[in-house]
Amino acid sequence: MRGWTIDDWLTAYRDGATPHTLLDEWRRTLDEPDAAWISVVSEAVLAAQLSGLADRLAAAGSDLGLFPLYGVPFAVKDNIDVAGFETTAGCPAFAYAPDKSATVVARLVAAGAIVMGKTNLDQFATGLVGVRSPYGIPTNAFDPAYISGGSSSGSASVVARGLVPFSLGTDTAGSGRVPAGLNNIVGIKPTRGALSNTGVVPACRTLDCVSVFATTVPDATRVYDVAAALDLKDGLSREAPESALAWRMPDTPRLAIPAAPEFYGDKLAEQAFTDAVAKITARGAVCVPVDFSFFDEVTALLYDGAWVAERYAAIRGFAQTNEADIHPVVRDIVFKAKQFSAADVFEGTYRLADLKRKADALLAGFDALLVPTAPTHYRIDALLNDPVRLNSHQGKYTNFVNLLDWSAVAVPASLRSDGLPFGITLIADAWRERALSVYAAKWHEATGLPRGATGLPLPESAPSVECVLGRQDDVIRVAVVGAHLRGMPLNHELTSRHARFVEATTTRSTYRLYALANTTPPKPGLVRGDEGAAIHVELWDVPAGAFGTFVAGVPAPLGIGTLELADGRWVKGFICEPFAIRDARDVTEFGGWAAYQQSLRASPPIVR
Repeated sequence: MRGWTIDDWLTAYRDGATPHTLLDEWRRTLDEPDAAWISVVSEAVLAAQLSGLADRLAAAGSDLGLFPLYGVPFAVKDNIDVAGFETTAGCPAFAYAPDKSATVVARLVAAGAIVMGKTNLDQFATGLVGVRSPYGIPTNAFDPAYISGGSSSGSASVVARGLVPFSLGTDTAGSGRVPAGLNNIVGIKPTRGALSNTGVVPACRTLDCVSVFATTVPDATRVYDVAAALDLKDGLSREAPESALAWRMPDTPRLAIPAAPEFYGDKLAEQAFTDAVAKITARGAVCVPVDFSFFDEVTALLYDGAWVAERYAAIRGFAQTNEADIHPVVRDIVFKAKQFSAADVFEGTYRLADLKRKADALLAGFDALLVPTAPTHYRIDALLNDPVRLNSHQGKYTNFVNLLDWSAVAVPASLRSDGLPFGITLIADAWRERALSVYAAKWHEATGLPRGATGLPLPESAPSVECVLGRQDDVIRVAVVGAHLRGMPLNHELTSRHARFVEATTTRSTYRLYALANTTPPKPGLVRGDEGAAIHVELWDVPAGAFGTFVAGVPAPLGIGTLELADGRWVKGFICEPFAIRDARDVTEFGGWAAYQQSLRASPPIVR
């Protein structure tokens, strides 16, 4: 099971294996001391996850196709909440037990994935090196004398070594890319707001992105497709515009590369990048040297400007009373915030707007930027002796991206002559991470590199990234009954997946409709019985490849089952677990959710 891809796990289950058997056995292999983990799933928490998965599968009629990540193990950076685990953010004194999982984790779990543990990080996600943690130093997957990169050090390590097929990290200044480049794996750095930050301990909340690590681009993209969704509980969550989703990277792109790339004296990294540019040019790309120096001005705003104050704001309450519990290097960085004023914040905002205008103008002439993911690779002992300066070097080609609201995909390029990995990163405008992934997948397949540090080859039969979402003419018809109807608050979950409205119709007259208690936005539950009425529904054709991500966002007690329509057709549609109707209002008499909602607006409740 070590080094398995998502497809390997799904194939094992289709062939008769069960999550209980495989994951219970696999959990025991993770008990050995390993600085990449802060906590490994307990037997009780694993059993609870597996029981919940079995219940959801039974409610879905044992249809594995409704669970795109069924039984697939994954790891979560320990600044992201997971129910059943403490969240430490790399600081024991900060630790707390969350009541529920972060939105992004909940979406993956709803798709069938199983959390196997929480991973180590540079404390409070402050660092690009992976050495600033009281829980130990996760070493590089290829040479333990070298850094793993950070702050998502543990998340990259467990993927590179094949302990899980994918993991979640976070990225504010490069933490979802640098560890990928230094460990020969893939890192998708989404557009800001593409993945919800609800339940994530912030570093710089306006810049933070939950990121995805995997050994292959198709695996990383599959996870991204499940995880990405608008979250109304996160004020910074966003939805991709239609025009961005339609953009495609050409097979022969025009790429901007640094005219004077900086490698801080690392000749092996310099040669590796030269070789990568030559190979990508041979594949048809046009690589144009461009002056990248003004990106350093953007970077200066992050660590030498008022954005440091946002890091302090994220942990201010804790920092004011627990200063001694903060890692000394992290403390020195974060407490620089005290030297900045509110006026400095506005001045920095104005400066960034001017720089972004310049950066966007540069980017407009190209399909993407092509840069080294990390300009060099440091030994742990050297880093510990010069922790701030050498850390800043690692972010040379990553620090500016989130400030400019761009997207990026880090992908392996080669193994250097000393055996260490070297990676490249493609950077483009917001919402282009998926298009970048298509191109990155083709590049990765051509490198002939192994999967992470497992020694295993890249899968020959892996689905292409284009196929992960499926063809637009391959659809599944779904009946929606409540908050997904046209004009209702969750209709965007259909339209954002390019679902097409087909018709309005009704169910067979054997269904009852209930207004569920304590749901946001308000949702109904549809239950089949011996008696009932014809309930209004809408039929939508959802692209088959997007169906799994749509289902992953359906919260309990709702699920997707099979409904009978008035004309005798059977279609997939929303159903409700019977227990949920005990505290619900029966609204069958209204004939549909829209009519019931209209009745509430016509007769608002009396306030006394």
